[in-house]
Amino acid sequence: MTTSENTVARLKSESKLRARGNRYEDFSVGQHFVHHWGRTLTESDNMLFSTLTLHYNPHYTNAAYAAAHGHPATPVNPLLVFNTVFGLSVEDLSEIGGPFLGVEELSYLRDVYPGETLYAASEVVAARLASNRPGHGIVTWHTRGWNQRDEAVITFKRANLVRVRS
Repeated sequence: MTTSENTVARLKSESKLRARGNRYEDFSVGQHFVHHWGRTLTESDNMLFSTLTLHYNPHYTNAAYAAAHGHPATPVNPLLVFNTVFGLSVEDLSEIGGPFLGVEELSYLRDVYPGETLYAASEVVAARLASNRPGHGIVTWHTRGWNQRDEAVITFKRANLVRVRS
């Protein structure tokens, strides 16, 4: 074996599998999560998302049209804003899997423009064992997203079926 092959073999033998995600018992009503990273949205993100999702509303793909309707720039597609903030929450809330049960009370609070960075935080608002699915619970979170100026841009509640530990 070469030196690099020996190093790779040693690192593999020393590595430990790290459990990811949370189980039902890890959530309690009132618990807060501030999701790390944040994500800056670009014009390219907006155009690619709008095109790939066949969302051809000219507000999100045509600068002249957006300007004619009072926007200082082409706004970011609201569904991209939702998906970005939702995605920021996944590692803390639903990474381990379990069926997504839906979104309620979705509100877009202000337009987002390319170059803005979005951040997210969530609070557990409900948790109960599933009556028809042994070994699972239903957890509901209230997630809010804001930009780099601490201006709220989106808020929603979502629920997932989450496995219990035992």
